[in-house]
Amino acid sequence: MPEPLDSRLRDDEVLDEIELTSRLMIAASAQRDHLSQREVDEILGIATAS
Repeated sequence: MPEPLDSRLRDDEVLDEIELTSRLMIAASAQRDHLSQREVDEILGIATAS
């Protein structure tokens, strides 16, 4: 049976960054053209002033 991972090695900030990067990559691969800044902001959950 494998040993459990050492929880001290867990880096939640890096995991969050990987998640956001993955979302951008998936969205970009589904587009024919570049993502607009608005689309990127939406994927990243950044509120934009209207």
